[in-house]
Amino acid sequence: MTETTISTIRTLLESSVAETDEPEVHFKLRTALQLLAVIDQQQEMASKALENAEIEADVRENLRELGYLN
Repeated sequence: MTETTISTIRTLLESSVAETDEPEVHFKLRTALQLLAVIDQQQEMASKALENAEIEADVRENLRELGYLN
């Protein structure tokens, strides 16, 4: 399974939370994780919209190669 950029960032943030005991840093990292979850959801919604859109075959293939479509 290929990791996405979002999942890589999530992993880095989660490991950073685990490695620090500073409450203010924890708060900032958890906030970043919440914002990342929003971005992930928006990306998923955009991908679904693209999958359902009427797009020319060559454009659809280009989007697939760029990782915007499954």
